[in-house]
Amino acid sequence: MANGADETYSYFPKVSVIVPIYNGEQDLPGLLDCLMAQTYPAQQVEYLLVNNGSSDRTPAILATATTDFATKGLTFKALSEPNIQSSYAARNVGIRIAQGEFLAFTDADCYPNPNWLAALIRPFTNPTVGLVAGKISALPGKTWVEKYSECKDMLSQEHTLKNAFKPYGQTANLAIRTEALTQVGLFRPYLTTGGDADICWRVQEKSETVGPESGGAWQLHSAPDAIIQHRHRQTIKGLHSQWYRYGTSNRYLHELHGVRLAWQLPKREERRALLRWVLRDLPQAIAGAIINRKLNIDKFMGVPADIYCARARDLGQQEAELTEAARQIANYPSASAQVKTNPSNPSPSTRPA
Repeated sequence: MANGADETYSYFPKVSVIVPIYNGEQDLPGLLDCLMAQTYPAQQVEYLLVNNGSSDRTPAILATATTDFATKGLTFKALSEPNIQSSYAARNVGIRIAQGEFLAFTDADCYPNPNWLAALIRPFTNPTVGLVAGKISALPGKTWVEKYSECKDMLSQEHTLKNAFKPYGQTANLAIRTEALTQVGLFRPYLTTGGDADICWRVQEKSETVGPESGGAWQLHSAPDAIIQHRHRQTIKGLHSQWYRYGTSNRYLHELHGVRLAWQLPKREERRALLRWVLRDLPQAIAGAIINRKLNIDKFMGVPADIYCARARDLGQQEAELTEAARQIANYPSASAQVKTNPSNPSPSTRPA
């Protein structure tokens, strides 16, 4: 086993780890180090990293990684999706050539713990489990934007697993039983956001009538010991983009699944919240910083940042338009299709990066 496996884990089926990458040069080297440090047996895992039209040093980093992984006896394939700018289209490229019984997903700005993969796969010992969501924690940040996101516990799987419509896991830390995708198809390749919820809901909804061979419906399981650290947005612009995307996702999922749109905070409530912040939270934050020499980011900037994020989300909901192409679900590849997209004879959408 790579780097000495934890004896706690003893279930090691074949797994394909799939990572879409767009301009990932900042975090990609750290991710690669974390993947090489996984305790999962080397012969039972393949790493499929898909460059999604990056304009930075991502292709060069992936080319170097091919040699680094081979030196450690690990299977690594650098793939490419240059035609569709969507992380879901990129993930589909990996799925189409994946050999694993299970598919594990994470992102370029994530740092998995050494036992991440072993812990993420363990719940699949239950044959009714079709989806497993691991834990997403914050990579300690330096900017106030990162610290604000951390104190708000953004990207926490606890929020998505309690979703009022139906629970789902985020693709930053998600595993799917390959068999389930043969029933529901792949990601919607032209969807730009919301695809993690969409595929989790399709698996759960489809299994209500089809189900696993053992009977019953595919279950979504939480694996809190399968931990990755995620880098939060570092700038105001990045935070706005993140929440605008959340709003866009809300609109798309509303149209695809009938999910209720997020409630818009009335202007009157905004003014009340800002007044409480000025009269109570901000003075407390300043006093705490002077006395304790530690600034409470939530009290200092929480309310105006919350309103800023909510407005970005509302704007995303208002402006989003789900195209007909984005409704399309990519088919699960047949055996003949998998031969055509084998890395030894790649198609234009799966050629090495």
